[in-house]
Amino acid sequence: MKTLQKLGIMGVLAGSLFMSACAGEYYVSSQPAETVYVRPGAPYSGAVWIDGDWVWSSGVYVHRPGHWARPRAGRVWVSGNWHHGPRGYAWHRGYWR
Repeated sequence: MKTLQKLGIMGVLAGSLFMSACAGEYYVSSQPAETVYVRPGAPYSGAVWIDGDWVWSSGVYVHRPGHWARPRAGRVWVSGNWHHGPRGYAWHRGYWR
C-alpha cells in the first residue's frame, strides 16, 4: 500500500513539473505574420468566437485556428495579443474575464 502511495505522489510531482515546464513566456525576435482564414458560421445561437491562438512548439510559435465556444455567464472573452519587451515578442494567451 505504501509503495502505491509513493508511486502516486511521484506521478503527481512529475506531472506538475511537466506542466510548469510547459507554462512560460517564449520570446522571438519578430512577431509572426497574422494568419488569415475564413471564420465558419456559428454552430448555434449565442456562440462566442474565440480567436486563433499561438502556441510554442519545437522552438517556434505555431498558429492554432479559432473556434466557437459556449458563452460563460457574466464573462467576456479577451483575445490574446503580442507583447513587445526588451527580450523580443511574446504571445499572451486569451482568457475569460
